[in-house]
Amino acid sequence: MKLISTMEYKLITEDRYDDVIRHLRDNFFADEPLNKAAGLCQRGFGNRDLEHHSLETLEDNLSFMAVADNNQIAGVILNGILRPGDILTSQKKLELNDDVKFKKIFQLLYTLNLKEDIFQRFNVDKAFDLRILSVDGQYRGQGIAKHLVRHSEDLAKEYGYKIMKADATGIFSQKILKSHGFEVLLEQYYDKYVDEFGQPVLSVESIHIKLQLLYKLLD
Repeated sequence: MKLISTMEYKLITEDRYDDVIRHLRDNFFADEPLNKAAGLCQRGFGNRDLEHHSLETLEDNLSFMAVADNNQIAGVILNGILRPGDILTSQKKLELNDDVKFKKIFQLLYTLNLKEDIFQRFNVDKAFDLRILSVDGQYRGQGIAKHLVRHSEDLAKEYGYKIMKADATGIFSQKILKSHGFEVLLEQYYDKYVDEFGQPVLSVESIHIKLQLLYKLLD
């Protein structure tokens, strides 16, 4: 059943971190196309590495939540700061990770990101990185994701960022971001990302056909 509620959009503060993680366990962790393809998470359960990644992002203090009038988190957007060398450092750390499913997902993300140096291309020293966009299934269809992206852009401009980027793994996030003026920098079709035997590394649901690295230059 879809819940209709008045939403308040707030920066995520430390006292709501646990609530955000619970929201992600119940929604994003199970629904995100690559997580689903890898069989990484069951709904309602967490993943050590995904939760660590989420909490590290929250600590950058750039993330927003949509809060319903019953104080329930209806949606979140987790934004972080991306600097030169961060992706390469993360890729090296990934080599030591013992979660094969997690490694499959993030190796794909890092491989695409390392094909282009956005800092050199756009002459910037940091990027506002949209990492997770999630809306509770009960509240979808009310424009919450679009509002979360808009609030994030306003904050990025306020803090003087010149570029926003996102790794959009599914068709819905891609449509939302493009409707906000994001453009495609790089993309990887899932059926072309194969192992040494020519088999897709991740068999993603057919509605989602590619990973896109999207960006938006800010005034």
